[in-house]
Amino acid sequence: MKKIYGLSMGLLFLNTIAFCQEGDYIQNPTFGVHFIFDDFKSAQAIRSTSLGAAIRNKQFGKIKEMSPGLALNYIQGLSPSFDFTSTLTGSFLDYAFEDGTKSGKDNLLLEADASIRGKMFSNKYVVSPYFQVGIGASKYQGYYGAIIPVGLGLQVNIFDEAFLLLNAQYRLGITPTTSNHFLFSIGLAGVVDKRKTAASAAPSVR
Repeated sequence: MKKIYGLSMGLLFLNTIAFCQEGDYIQNPTFGVHFIFDDFKSAQAIRSTSLGAAIRNKQFGKIKEMSPGLALNYIQGLSPSFDFTSTLTGSFLDYAFEDGTKSGKDNLLLEADASIRGKMFSNKYVVSPYFQVGIGASKYQGYYGAIIPVGLGLQVNIFDEAFLLLNAQYRLGITPTTSNHFLFSIGLAGVVDKRKTAASAAPSVR
């Protein structure tokens, strides 16, 4: 019985150490700047036919047909595998509404979202793919709407001080004033506030 008790306590101790060590890899508060490309053409092609047909017929938009812009985003770790992220994007474009009509000239499209991303690996690793889903709002001229961003990304950890972020999203319009579209981005994010880890928070023993 004593051996079983000792083994159980040993396993509990090891699990506690592992949890504390993994907890040190929760994403610190991070601020990023990104270049973005809005792609309405590909989304329209998929909606009018199908994904398979759009691929076969090479109807996906080229980079020169996309609308460039900038984005700012904030990331806050919730656990080693999950983060909260909020993004504000801006680009000038001739918005393609759901019914196929356009405004006729370029205007500023603003989109803001709050999302949760689940990482395949914690920040202990240099490279981590992630999945992201959230809810957001858009403004174009006097039109306001709601969107659901869903996407995949890749995070590259640069010495725990900065991150290279690659992201591809499908932004689903859920109101009559918003249209489905893709958003592609590449950017850099830097740590703005380092949280205290379990090791650094523990008092020193002399």
